Amino acid sequence: MDPQKAQQLAAELEVEMMADMYNRMTNSCHKKCVSSNYSQGTLEKGELVCIDRCVAKYLDIHEQIGKKLTQMSQTDEEMMGKMAQQPGIPQTSLQAP
Repeated sequence: MDPQKAQQLAAELEVEMMADMYNRMTNSCHKKCVSSNYSQGTLEKGELVCIDRCVAKYLDIHEQIGKKLTQMSQTDEEMMGKMAQQPGIPQTSLQAP
């Protein structure tokens, strides 16, 4: 695959992942904060505060998970590199199936 197509695919995947995260966050915070009894056309103050906190927490946790996954991935890559440098370990056993 040429670099331009790979970059385009990565960009499309990122947009898809962000849309999925936004939809999950919206659904989760709506269920938690907004009453199913729609008596007013606008959100009440308590609902607005709840949604604000819910979104902030959701984004914070999403960022923390992303950092942890990146850290774990880097650790795995480092370990694979060290194992590849050790004599007596066949290279084929280190490759993903």
